[in-house]
Amino acid sequence: MINCKYCKTDKPIDDFYQSSIRKYGKSGNCKECIRARVRANRADKIDYYREFDRNRANLPHRVGARKEYAQTEQGKERHAAGIRAWRSRNPAIYQAHNMVNNAVRDGKIIKPSQCESCSDETSLHGHHCDYNKPMDVMWLCDPCHKQWHRENEPVYCSELKAS
Repeated sequence: MINCKYCKTDKPIDDFYQSSIRKYGKSGNCKECIRARVRANRADKIDYYREFDRNRANLPHRVGARKEYAQTEQGKERHAAGIRAWRSRNPAIYQAHNMVNNAVRDGKIIKPSQCESCSDETSLHGHHCDYNKPMDVMWLCDPCHKQWHRENEPVYCSELKAS
């Protein structure tokens, strides 16, 4: 048994992390206390850690590793599983997307060539401001679409009714 220097309780040796500089080869604080301090530190400095995580995820070797993984059989399976999970969690949104795609395919909705916000001629996303009106879409480029979501919240519905 070792006494934790933080919570002052005696705990088994297995409840401590390895340490090369401490007696018994274990750290002075138990795993539980260390984890609690790490969680509290992250909560106190959440903005810093979110920015750190974002920057770390965008490092070239990490982006490359994700792209390589996406090309593997396991990566393709995980991607497909993620899509299936999203569709099962968001059936009304998925149905609205399908309705618009089918209407564009059938010529019932004409997809414009320019973004409605910035008039950029690039690939466009059909954006729903209100999922209760699935055929009412704005055609936005990717940057404008992301900007819209940063500034607004779409209206979701519990049950999508066919219009």
